Formats: sequence, C-alpha cells, structure tokens
Amino acid sequence: MPYQYRREPLTPDQATRIANACNTPEERLVVWTLLDTGLRLRELAGLTRQSIDWQGQRVRVHGKGGPYGARSKVRVIPLTARVRALLEPYFALHDTFDIRPKTIQRTVTRVANRAGLGRTKNGKAITPHTLRHTFAVTAVQKGISLPALQRLLGHDHLETTSIYLNLSPEHVLDEFHAKW
Repeated sequence: MPYQYRREPLTPDQATRIANACNTPEERLVVWTLLDTGLRLRELAGLTRQSIDWQGQRVRVHGKGGPYGARSKVRVIPLTARVRALLEPYFALHDTFDIRPKTIQRTVTRVANRAGLGRTKNGKAITPHTLRHTFAVTAVQKGISLPALQRLLGHDHLETTSIYLNLSPEHVLDEFHAKW
C-alpha cells in the first residue's frame, strides 16, 4: 500500500478541551457532532431532518463515492446522547443543516484556538477532518473492531481504515497488559 499521510489526532484531554471551549449552541452542534460521529465536513453540511432516525437513534449519511456516482454510498451512524440533544432542537426549526462547509471549518478553527489548540503536535492546523480522525482513534481505543469502524467511516477498504491504528507505544503496552 502506498504511503498515506497520517493525521495527528487530538488526545483525550485535547478533545475534552475543544468540546468545553464551545460557547454557542452552533459551536457545540458542529464540534460535538464531528467528535461523536466521525462525519466528513460535507456529510455534516448535507444533513437533513429526513436523514435522522430519531427512534433508532441513528443518522443515515450519503457519503463520498459509491457504485452509482458521487454520494451514492449510504451508511448508518449511531447518535450519542449529547449529539441527539443538539440535533433535535436544531431540526425542530430547520429542514436542512444550514451551516455551510466554510463556516464549519471556521467554527472548528475558532474553537480550537480558544481552547489553546490552534495546531497539533506536528504543526498542522486543527480541521474538521482532525476531529474525524480523533473519533476514529478514540473508537479503536474503546475497542470498536476495525471492520465496524470501517463501516462507520464509510471506507471501501480495510487498509484505508487501518491508518487510524497509529497507536502510541504506551497504548500498545496498556492493551497488552490489560489482555494478557
């Protein structure tokens, strides 16, 4: 497999800091939804009231790519309690997610700067995709299997999902001692 750039995820402390740095309902809606669902920027911007199954506590997303053209791939993502609590009142007033992709990017940057996290360890800016990566790494660390994560993220190939396995040596040792 050719080299793939590995984004630097936020640490659990940094993820908590960025979540706590949200001042407005709109900031919480953007940041918490990205952290808790792993949605891509355009998937978040494309949410509609009809894409949410309130009874099943999940959202149907038309993702990137697919066999029948762009955005023809559909996947289901569970809603956490805190994201559901934000989406319900929002979609009670709106039929579509009325926050544009550029505004979502600016919101993540503004909240990251307010949290004192303007850049990751490798000097890269914190973006919505950084929050997607943080979701994926957190899911792996919580024990979600790679095939399940592949489905959640909407990847066609398990190799693509495996880039999120960049665990630190401490995580490897902790897991070994917990399971051995």
